[in-house]
Amino acid sequence: MSNSDRFHKQAIAADLEEPVREARNLAQKLGLEPYPVKYWIVDYDEMNELIAYGGFQSRYPHWRWGMQYDRQQKQGQYGGGKAFEIVNNDNPAHAFLQESNTTADQKAVITHVEAHSDFFANNEWFGLFTGEAGDGDVNAAATLERHARAIADYMADPEIDRAEVEKWIDNALVLEDTIDQHAVFERHLEMDGPEEGLDDDLAEKLDQLGLSDEVRGEVFDDEWLAGLEDSDAGAEFPSEPQSDVLAFVREYGKQYDAESGKAREMEPWQRDVLDMMRTEAYYFAAQKMTKIMNEGWAAYWESTMMTDEGFAGDDEFLNYADHMAKVLASPGLNPYSLGMALWEYVENTTNRREVLEHLLRVEGISWRNLADVVDFEDVLEVLEPPAAIASITSDSLDALEDVPESWIDQEALEAARNDEIDVDRYPWKVLTHEGLARRHYSLVKPQNRGFLGRVSQNDLESIGRYLFDDARYASVEEALADVDCSAGWDRMLDVRESHNDVTFLDAFLTQEFITANDYFTYEHSRATGQFHVSSVDAEDVKKKLLLQFTNFGKPSIAVYDGNYDNANELLLGHRYNGVMLDISQAKATLERVFELWGRPVNLLTIVKEVDDHDVEVARRRNREPEAKEVGKRIRYDGEEVTVEDVPWEAVEHLTADDVDYDTKPEEWLA
Repeated sequence: MSNSDRFHKQAIAADLEEPVREARNLAQKLGLEPYPVKYWIVDYDEMNELIAYGGFQSRYPHWRWGMQYDRQQKQGQYGGGKAFEIVNNDNPAHAFLQESNTTADQKAVITHVEAHSDFFANNEWFGLFTGEAGDGDVNAAATLERHARAIADYMADPEIDRAEVEKWIDNALVLEDTIDQHAVFERHLEMDGPEEGLDDDLAEKLDQLGLSDEVRGEVFDDEWLAGLEDSDAGAEFPSEPQSDVLAFVREYGKQYDAESGKAREMEPWQRDVLDMMRTEAYYFAAQKMTKIMNEGWAAYWESTMMTDEGFAGDDEFLNYADHMAKVLASPGLNPYSLGMALWEYVENTTNRREVLEHLLRVEGISWRNLADVVDFEDVLEVLEPPAAIASITSDSLDALEDVPESWIDQEALEAARNDEIDVDRYPWKVLTHEGLARRHYSLVKPQNRGFLGRVSQNDLESIGRYLFDDARYASVEEALADVDCSAGWDRMLDVRESHNDVTFLDAFLTQEFITANDYFTYEHSRATGQFHVSSVDAEDVKKKLLLQFTNFGKPSIAVYDGNYDNANELLLGHRYNGVMLDISQAKATLERVFELWGRPVNLLTIVKEVDDHDVEVARRRNREPEAKEVGKRIRYDGEEVTVEDVPWEAVEHLTADDVDYDTKPEEWLA
């Protein structure tokens, strides 16, 4: 880096010192509890390199990083996409800001980063990786740096072929998503292994013992050998399907020796590489499991800080609005847009329920007549934030004496009166968390004013029938005075702790949300060869989305037998949820897994087959042909891949009666 580049970055960093400091202060006032964040200024090429490396400055040598760098660079040059920042899950977190960003962009990404860091620090799923340490420290940068050095040393070792190391990494990476993402990460697992004893080649072992023919004939005769082999014929391991395939092959796998045509023990460096790849897979798992939640969370709080609290200056607001519009309008399944909309829905539904529970306690009001006797517009007028906190300036500080003390940070207010705080620039400093919640109450925002009255009669009945009669009010005004305006934010903070994308979508993707946001499912017709809208029903939309996020959207594979057919072959099973495997990719994957197992590998799965005649008949009748589900076993023995039909009984255990999305421990339910 030249001196001029260094001075330029230092100047940008100096200009951002105040926004960084005040963004952290505001985030904490709003109730967030982020990890400390270290900010770095980087140029365009450095940003692309960091994105390719997954947000870290050092990764192990491998061709995949160059491919990802090239893709990111071309996306920026030809696709119109721009990376404003990247932040990693670490304690402290490290965030990288692109030097070409405008001031508005820099403020936006700083507020975005603070929310990400809060999510990293407080979401239980990220805690699964740090659970083994017990202290909550991530130390990801140091871990990945150690991995980079170790693998570089293996590649530089004259006794190890560099190409073999890279190939071994390739083999491991095909299994990076076949881990037990719902379990606490442990470096070494206790697994059910094969019973100790003589291995499959008993005669060879006896030869190595050097026993005389007389002793062998008396003790280890052919009848004894045959009996021992028969007694072990039913031995299977693991005793239960093993979801962490990567751990299983690390523990029991071997390497295939092409010269001898047999399996032999892995070299120490090979097991070490598998350990490192598995550790990194577990580290990145939580980010894959919470993409919608995490990006939506960051977008929500970024918007709250930049717009609602005016963190974007008057001369920066239009620039920021353009920035946010581009992010939320990105095509495809946009995690920012969907995630932010769901978080707003969580906030609005919680606040609505809080209001309705209080209204239903008013004398003379029940769930049957509430819509007839209560004017929701009048309710919203009462819930509008008082003028004293809606607009705070240095000239209006005295008006704060008329609002509840719990809304005001008295120490900050005194400092503002002494001109120690620029309250015109940072009015939020004189408010508490409760005061900010009142100032930004969601139901009275223009875009949400119809939400309160949109409640269905069924929902009203559900609330009313199970309402504890622990308080009664004489009037609507008295009831509304008791409404907790922090309820929405508090609920969001609870949900942020315990959910992942699957449980988040399952809990909050309701018919109301889907109708309001115009979500629908579509599918490809075998009969017409066209795509068409298939449903707008909540359960169908939810199931379609959930299938994209269960197990990172990848097939769920487990080890079912490490001694398949009593021949030390590996048997994997595809947990079938109605979505077929791509058979061509499955074949290529088994070829890689063979290298990690050293012996033939098998995969049981279920496919849907449709007869061409049935397709033609269905086309003429304008309906879809009915597919038949059949069992298949794919096998690779080191030379060829074979696919054969198997009886339904052999794969029936792989089918799901209903897709199981219950992936959250009960004690986490919020």
